[in-house]
This record gives sequence, structure tokens and C-alpha cells, in this order.
Amino acid sequence: MMTIPPTIDAHHHLWDTATNQYPWLEGEPFDAHFGNSGDLPRPYTLDDYLADAAGQNIVKSVHVEASHDPADPVRETWWLQGLADQRGFPHAIVGFADLTRADVQATLEAHAESANFRGIRMSTMTPAQLREAKGDVRSKMSESAWRDGFKVLGDMGLSFDLQAPAPLMAEAAEVAAAFPDTPILLTHAGLPLDRSEAGMDAWRRGMRLMAERPNIALKVTGVPMTDWNWTVESLRPIVLEAIDIFGVERSMFGSNFPIDGLHSSFGTLFDAYRVIVDGFSDDEQRAMFHDNAARSYRI
Repeated sequence: MMTIPPTIDAHHHLWDTATNQYPWLEGEPFDAHFGNSGDLPRPYTLDDYLADAAGQNIVKSVHVEASHDPADPVRETWWLQGLADQRGFPHAIVGFADLTRADVQATLEAHAESANFRGIRMSTMTPAQLREAKGDVRSKMSESAWRDGFKVLGDMGLSFDLQAPAPLMAEAAEVAAAFPDTPILLTHAGLPLDRSEAGMDAWRRGMRLMAERPNIALKVTGVPMTDWNWTVESLRPIVLEAIDIFGVERSMFGSNFPIDGLHSSFGTLFDAYRVIVDGFSDDEQRAMFHDNAARSYRI
């Protein structure tokens, strides 16, 4: 049996629906790009995550905000830090803050009271909103208030997890150029939802544009959300092209569990990723499955 080297999961979620509030999980189930919300487990605890990840030698993990109540985003971070203090996981916490708010610095400072806090994720436009958009797409990233908040984030030495499908990539590249010292981590391989020839061409152009900015790194996560009936061979071209565009030194893998659990087991997904990059050297694989995430999230 192959020995799996130490691995960092660069992107996963937990939710305690008994004590915390997640409005998107509490309402009527809905269909989304990832599947049906009603099919997701409730709750999804650290024990659930560790059971799913068993056998993959996950030594550290990065928790990304799970759309907790936006009126009280720091509660999620404090809850996660309590888990980390007691159980060791997660090792890095990516929280939520609304960068357009005048009090964003106070929110970030409250997050930063937790030792494992590293930065935030704030979606600027959902896939559903993008589908309805007409003409030239501009999101909150072009608003002066948002950029003022982004400057505060960078000045505090924090990172930004970015969800930017192809229509938002040029705008995101502008942000990266304007704030070259702020680390940005592009999630879900750029969400290649449109698999038409034109859609994939737009994804490639946007990915190349973003890769020109040295402060943007790539997270190969969430790919099953764009390919519900995936196989190793259907994932292979997306994964390899994304890595080719950004380079091994700026690419890392994550499970996106339990979301990707709608379309795969944890082990099956990570086994597929390992098969896909089997042609890379041991050092390159170690970088993508461990070292790059350790450096990017300072864990």
C-alpha cells in the first residue's frame, strides 16, 4: 500500500448548527452550483471531518468561513479557535468580514484575537448573480469602500481568499496589482462552471491574467462542484491546466468538505488528485499537498 506523505487540507468547512447560526442552512433547501443544500449534513463537526479524512494523513487543515450569520461573523472564529485549542484542528482560520463596512477594522481586530486567524473570504458576486448579470460585470471589488477595507486587511498582514469565476478574474487581477503585498488565494480552481468551448476559453484567459500577479496563489479545491459525475479523467485536464498556469510553487490542494462530499468521498477525491499529479516529482507533490499551504497560511 502506498504511504501517503503528510498532507495539509487547504480548504474545508465545519458547522455547528446546534449553537451557531447559518442562515443558508436553516431555510428551505435550494439548488446551487454545488448541488442541493438539503443534502448537506447538519451538523458537520470536527469528528465528522476527521472521520471523512481518515487514511489521508491530514496533519493540518485550513477552515474557510461557512457563511455564518453575517451580523456576528467573529462568533464563528471564536468557536473554531476553541476547537483548535482543545483538539488541534483547524490550524488556520479564514473568517468573514464585510470589507465595505466602516467598522471593518474593528471586526478584523476581533477576529485577530484568535491565534489561528489568518484572513477572510468575502464573496463579491455569487454564481447565480453572475448568470443574471448583463454586459460588463463589475462587482464590489470595484467599489471604493470595498477597496478601502481591502487596504485595511493588507495593512494588518492578513490574506484574502477569493472566489472569482471567469467574469470576475480581470477585476480581481486589478485588485492584486493595486495591492501587491496582500496575499490572495484563488479558491476552487477559478470555478470553471461553464464547460462550453467559449466558457473554458474565458476561464483560461482569466486564469492567465491572474497568474501574472505574483501575490495570487491557486487552491485546487471544489472542482467536483463543477463536475458532479466526475472521474479521474474528467478532472485531469482542469487540474493540470490550472497548475500549469500558476506553477507548482503557487498551487495547493484542499477537500472543500463537506460540500464536495455531495459528489465524492474524501479519500476518493484526494486519491484522484494524487493520481493526477503522479507525474510530478516527490518534491513538487510535497509542495502542492503540504508546503505551499503551510507557507501561505503560516502554519
